[in-house]
Amino acid sequence: MQYIDFLDLCEKRYSCRNYSTEPVNEEKVMKVLRTAQLAPSACNRQPWTFYVVTDAGRRQRMLTKSRPAFNDAPVLIVAVGHHDQAWHRTADNKDHTDIDLAIAGEHIALAAEAAGLATCWICSFDVDAVRAELNLAENEEPVALFPLGYAAEDDIVPKKSRKPLTEIVKWVD
Repeated sequence: MQYIDFLDLCEKRYSCRNYSTEPVNEEKVMKVLRTAQLAPSACNRQPWTFYVVTDAGRRQRMLTKSRPAFNDAPVLIVAVGHHDQAWHRTADNKDHTDIDLAIAGEHIALAAEAAGLATCWICSFDVDAVRAELNLAENEEPVALFPLGYAAEDDIVPKKSRKPLTEIVKWVD
């Protein structure tokens, strides 16, 4: 089996802000979600549920406080964490739900890019609206949203600006 160059994939991935309304077939969506299923989590607890929302009205209600262009994506993946199922570090009881979901979420973002799709991490959203639309239990927290679709033809891929490695890497002997 041959894998695409991972560094190249990471360099191509970007946060899409403008989507086509072209439908995405379920097989592609499930392939992206399979990567989230394979993501590591602390003690393999997998404290998550991924809701796939395709109804336009429901997506719009969940995205009311986000960029209007996100509504054009035909699929919305809602990453929901279960704090009661997550591993908590013994030393200080740190809850690893958000860390586990961040790993799975980035698997989603990279898998979308590899599949020719686009997505964007959305962490600024109306939590109460998402809770209501999905009828979430008290122990379920919507952590991030991922619009999923094809980038619009007029979408502008931003130039990546990153700190130099010399600024973010510290070698310790």
